[in-house]
Formats: sequence, structure tokens, C-alpha cells
Amino acid sequence: MKLIYIQRNTKQEKRFTEKMGILYTNVTYVKKAFLGIPLKTLHTYRKTYYGEVKSCVDCSMAS
Repeated sequence: MKLIYIQRNTKQEKRFTEKMGILYTNVTYVKKAFLGIPLKTLHTYRKTYYGEVKSCVDCSMAS
């Protein structure tokens, strides 16, 4: 059993972009975990309708 490993979790979130407005999209979180406890989020990304992979830095959370 490995002590440190990488986890990927996908969940649907509500995002907001200036061009498109409110957007419901699947966001994938890549996290580093130690014995099943998540330590740090390494990367977050989402896939667009056309299959492109975009970082979630360019869109903010809708409130």
C-alpha cells in the first residue's frame, strides 16, 4: 500500500464566465493524499463541450 498517492474527483459545479454567464460543468480536482487524507489540491480543470481541457483559473465561482 502506498502512503502518498494522487486522487482525481469529478463533481458538477456552477461556474460563471463573462462571455457565457452561469455555466454548469464537470470540474476535476487532482489532489495529493496521505493515507486517504487529502493534503493539497494540485490542479483543477474542466472539459468544454468541444472536448478542450481548460484550467479553472479563468472562471470564478458564481455566488
